[in-house]
Amino acid sequence: MNVTAVEAAEIIRIAREESERIGKAMSIAVVDSGGYIVTVLRMDGARPITPKIALSKAYSAAAMQRPTKMLKDWANSDPVFFSQVATMGMEPIVATLGGVTLKRDGQIIGGVGISGGSPQEDQDIADKVLAELGFEAEFAAWAGAKK
Repeated sequence: MNVTAVEAAEIIRIAREESERIGKAMSIAVVDSGGYIVTVLRMDGARPITPKIALSKAYSAAAMQRPTKMLKDWANSDPVFFSQVATMGMEPIVATLGGVTLKRDGQIIGGVGISGGSPQEDQDIADKVLAELGFEAEFAAWAGAKK
């Protein structure tokens, strides 16, 4: 099961409206469970690099099956290994705020990446998407994660 084009359009709508509400031009990326692009939006005025960053966040959240913020402890605890893994996929794996995993009924169906604001603004918009559309937000901790 993967995120549908209709769901992706709704994700884009919610994220765009929230971006406009806070006065930021953002890029929003939605990928399926395998990390393949469903849609990417670069809002008018968003910096040129933001679509690639949003796509990397979305890909990371889908491929690693965890929100990108959960990857920070792993990246910090084993930076050499993480840096190698980060280059192995179709997109770079990133350990930062703003990438969320789309999970429904325990199944990973995709990822969303937001870029263009501060890291916290990106995360807040991604979290709003999850909350408004009822996606699951709980994930098991990585082995070795800080307690």
